[in-house]
Parts: sequence; C-alpha cells; structure tokens
Amino acid sequence: EVRLVESGGGLVQPGGSLRLSCVVSGEFEFRRYDMSWARQALGKRIEWISTINTGGVPTYGDSVKGRFTISRDNAKNMLYLQMNSLKTEDTGVYYCAPASRGEIPGVKPTWWGQGTQVTVSE
Repeated sequence: EVRLVESGGGLVQPGGSLRLSCVVSGEFEFRRYDMSWARQALGKRIEWISTINTGGVPTYGDSVKGRFTISRDNAKNMLYLQMNSLKTEDTGVYYCAPASRGEIPGVKPTWWGQGTQVTVSE
C-alpha cells in the first residue's frame, strides 16, 4: 500500500512563495516512478501541474512554467514543488502522485493523499 502525505501549503499574498513537500511511504520503489504534482481548485477537475521523471527531467504546465520548480530526493522518497510568483489562480488543493502527465485523472482517486491547501489572496 502506498501512502502519500503532502505538506507546506498555506495562505500567501500574490507574488509570494511556498515550498510544498510530499513524502511517499509503503511498498513503493519511489525511484522507479515518474512523480507529478496536480491541483484542484474548488469545484473544478484535477489539473496537472508538473512531472519529474525517473531521470530527474521536469516538465511543466503552461500555467506554471517559469514560476514553479519540481524536484525529488530518491534517497528520502520525497517530492518537492517550489512555487514562486504565486497568483490568485494558483489557489487550490495540491496533490502529489506517482504518475506521469497522461495518467493524472480528472477526479481525485481515493488512494491519493489528503493534499495541502494553497490559498493565494490579499
């Protein structure tokens, strides 16, 4: 069983920064999986944000490119998302997932973690 625990969210003003973390535990070889961040705004479907593949190569959605940076630490089974220049439209619950971009569903699976809330507001 895989357990995903996200943290690091909070309330921040537009233009601010946050760093999200995700720890993965259980019977799971972290280093063998592409890992992604996704988010869900209130009343909307899951939106893919970024993926980092097993080789450490990142890809980003157009809405966050140039502002967010994904990284991973295979020794610690950790995934990170550095978010800079935050905008109000970045508000939502952020999830990590052992998936590539094309595998991110529109509806949150029950086995995902609880996510971490990011609110960007004045």
